[in-house]
Amino acid sequence: MNTALPLRPTPRFDPAPFEALTVADLTARRSDKWTRFPGHIGAGIAEMDFGTAPAVEDAVTEAVRSGLLGYLPRWLSGDLARATAEWHLRRYGWPVDPAHIRPMPDVLEILTVVLSQFHDRSAPVAVLTPAYMPFLAIPRLMGLATVEVPMREEHTGWSVDEAALDRALAAGARTLILCNPHNPLGKAYTAAELARVAALANRHGARVFSDEIHAPITFAPSRHVPYASVPGAAEHSITAVSATKAFNMPGLKCAQVIIPDPATRDRWAEVAHWNEHKTSTLGALATVAAYDRGEDWLTDVLAYLRRNLTLLDELLRHHAPGVRMHVPAATYIAWLDCRPLLAGTGPIALDRHFGAFGVDLVTGTECGAAGAGFVRFNCAMPRPVLEQSAERVAEAVAALHQPQHDPGRPFHPLDAAGGDPP
Repeated sequence: MNTALPLRPTPRFDPAPFEALTVADLTARRSDKWTRFPGHIGAGIAEMDFGTAPAVEDAVTEAVRSGLLGYLPRWLSGDLARATAEWHLRRYGWPVDPAHIRPMPDVLEILTVVLSQFHDRSAPVAVLTPAYMPFLAIPRLMGLATVEVPMREEHTGWSVDEAALDRALAAGARTLILCNPHNPLGKAYTAAELARVAALANRHGARVFSDEIHAPITFAPSRHVPYASVPGAAEHSITAVSATKAFNMPGLKCAQVIIPDPATRDRWAEVAHWNEHKTSTLGALATVAAYDRGEDWLTDVLAYLRRNLTLLDELLRHHAPGVRMHVPAATYIAWLDCRPLLAGTGPIALDRHFGAFGVDLVTGTECGAAGAGFVRFNCAMPRPVLEQSAERVAEAVAALHQPQHDPGRPFHPLDAAGGDPP
């Protein structure tokens, strides 16, 4: 007799219950994001406050109820590869052979295998900066030299400094760590940009590790372009993907590595078996459910995140005009430029300064030297809490430069936007 729980229809995301949550409610969940600095608004750690898709909830509940809590079974590895391939074809138009996909516990485990087994230890690792913090920390902890290649800011956003990348690879860097879409800049790379990166990698015989965990969080009209899908990239690429960021389940420990090159794939099978063994069965079940039945929920979450990012930009323009941001094309992370505030102030630890006003942020220097004067801000929170965050940021800015602050003017979250942003 089939005793499986009946599958619910794939409901849409309803923001109303989450918008009723207060900072105290979120803290009561006891997540790392909300308990690391008690009393602070959690805008530092990259998690969402919106739970996960009902399809994921159902899959995890059924697994616990039925006792499917052991090591990852082979049939589930196969289903995970199938669901991952179908997701990439459906979402990004990239036809991936499921045989090229292997399970891993998380993106950083994939990076560790890449650097320990596929990188010449005598050569540096090139990192586009500002970077996700572990992309600088992990190579250094492994005793590898790193070369920071700062991204170039333009009027409309950020781009790769291709001349600087060319110099880094020409000087001997043999692995490039690429974050596509880019964390913390929120950049969605175009196919032309990625093709030029691939050409540089081929010219110098470098390998590219592409972290694409944020790919599902890309806002139209931008589109995610998988690095390995551009001409000349597949042979030298190892791509890390996961549903855990978009579906808010990093604790379930499931990622996928995509390896198009046969020789690299054979080598991976030899050296990474026990790394793959760490992949969570619950995480794999949740990922299959997310890829197969979570798309409608994600569509609604993306709309909510996009409005949050737009709202934050409007609030900062109105209440903290010394703070600038480019509204991200992808991710729910805002990269706030505080450099105009710092003129004449002397050295300031921005995370501590904003922390004194009750907002937990990531200071930009943790993302490399190019992050000096910036902070990383996670916008994936209920909109009323986001408005409180912006108010606290405005107070912190006013404390730096009193002439910019009118203490007699009350903080009205939406008066700059003329109403709720589209």
